[in-house]
Amino acid sequence: MAEKKKAKQIAIYGKGGIGKSTTTSNISAALARDGLKVMQVGCDPKSDSTNTLRDGRYIPTVLDTMREKTTLRADEIVHKGFGGVYCVEAGGPAPGVGCAGRGIITAVQQLKQLKVYDDLDLDVVIYDVLGDVVCGGFAVPIREGIAEHVFTVSSADFMAIYAANNLFKGIQKYSNSGGALLGGVIGNSVNAPYARHLLDDFAERTGTQILEYVPRSVTVTQSELQGKTTIEAFPESEQAGVYRRLARRIYEHSVSKVPTPLEIKDLRLWAAGWADQLLALETGEVRTAAASI
Repeated sequence: MAEKKKAKQIAIYGKGGIGKSTTTSNISAALARDGLKVMQVGCDPKSDSTNTLRDGRYIPTVLDTMREKTTLRADEIVHKGFGGVYCVEAGGPAPGVGCAGRGIITAVQQLKQLKVYDDLDLDVVIYDVLGDVVCGGFAVPIREGIAEHVFTVSSADFMAIYAANNLFKGIQKYSNSGGALLGGVIGNSVNAPYARHLLDDFAERTGTQILEYVPRSVTVTQSELQGKTTIEAFPESEQAGVYRRLARRIYEHSVSKVPTPLEIKDLRLWAAGWADQLLALETGEVRTAAASI
């Protein structure tokens, strides 16, 4: 009897508003277009991770469905989207009540109990996880080793980098107990050369790599106004090409590492050094950050 294949498990983190779900959904769509069986699990209480895979439509979340029913069926929480992508939204508690990360824990438990991972014979499972604060619930894909590889979406904005550095600390903490390791950084909305230099410097100092630079593009906005990914709405566009290249790199990625996050004092010094460098942009000169760490 042939051994059943194991789906590649990936977690993509990033602070709220950084474009994490946009990036994740385009990766899912690109992989599905390549003929792979893909599941995307939205792990944000807003429950809108998979909207652009389903013409802008929301789907019932795992937690909401559990509140209404004592027994779940797989087809009540798993819904098909563009290219046959299987879409799941974990959901969250009512505002002000409970842990926002509880939805992730519950969703993964339910998917396992219903044998969804096995029955669908998946090639890839992608968890789209809020990364502002890596609390116990949001750290589940890392801590429990559910994901094999972790990627983070960041811009050249300091708060996005701060969130990425916090994620690196979480990965480092759980690395000795079977936790997921870091595959790299996805630079989003990166058009200016200085933004690349800044992210390159951060990646070098923390022992990771930049997987891809995704430029800011009006094509993305036009696609999302239609409730679609760029891969679906404008498949021949330059932006879709960037997402396809990123999707291939993530799917083919095999070796992840433990990052070396910066201590908060060093991170602030590094940011201050880059602030000085940005003031020098008027002269057209961009150098390595001046802060000595």
